[in-house]
Amino acid sequence: MQIVRTSEELTRARAEIGVTRLALVPTMGALHPGHMALIDAAKEHADKVAATIFVNPMQFGANEDLDRYPRQEKADADLLAATGCDLLWIPTVEDIYPNGFATRISVSGVSESWEGEMRPSHFDGVATVVAKLLLSARPDAALFGEKDFQQLAVIRRMVADLNIPVEIVGVPTVREADGLALSSRNVYLSADERQRAVGLPRALDAAKRAIQAGQPVSAALDEATQALLACGFSGVDYVALVDSATLEPLDSPRGEMRLIAAAVMGLTRLIDNLPVAS
Repeated sequence: MQIVRTSEELTRARAEIGVTRLALVPTMGALHPGHMALIDAAKEHADKVAATIFVNPMQFGANEDLDRYPRQEKADADLLAATGCDLLWIPTVEDIYPNGFATRISVSGVSESWEGEMRPSHFDGVATVVAKLLLSARPDAALFGEKDFQQLAVIRRMVADLNIPVEIVGVPTVREADGLALSSRNVYLSADERQRAVGLPRALDAAKRAIQAGQPVSAALDEATQALLACGFSGVDYVALVDSATLEPLDSPRGEMRLIAAAVMGLTRLIDNLPVAS
């Protein structure tokens, strides 16, 4: 696997790849099997696979965990190489946001509720950095996990609106044996918190089954919220049934839907989602 660190090195490496179909997997490092599932899926969409590791300061709020976000570059690089990644780009903050950088991409509508409301400017940072990564690497396809479902919707909207010539591929959430979605932030959970955190996917699954059985959406969401508090979450930011494309809340089942949720366990904020068939 070739490792490049500057835009100039990336340009040369991309030229060497030539017309071969390239898939890109953007990450912030602290890789786990969920990221490896993205690499495996990328191999099915392209002849060559590139990944990025960049902890993007623009998407962290003032009171969020930028400084303590786990960084393990060598372990991540070894894992990517063993999984069959061909190219790894590890840019610096100065390379992505050089002196005088003054542009910010804002995606209206789909970014404004849920995570966008809880984390103001977060999706501006996501959209801006992803646009830079896509325009620099020029992949034919880019793969993102469905665990961050609103992020995926924002990226799809941005790519469509800006006519960026890349296929955006969502990859289903990878879970632990007990159902907890894999996340780099799971390392922050104590052993007891980790046991109780499985209440998040279980509450969503119960709400999904209730809605599909005909229970009113509001009642199913209220029951999910109470279940989360009962199993030890200190706060529930939201539990909602939304349209998969627009992220608009739904009060009755229709079309392509997702159940989405965010809740706090100890000092760690967890998110998850499940598809719901109409």
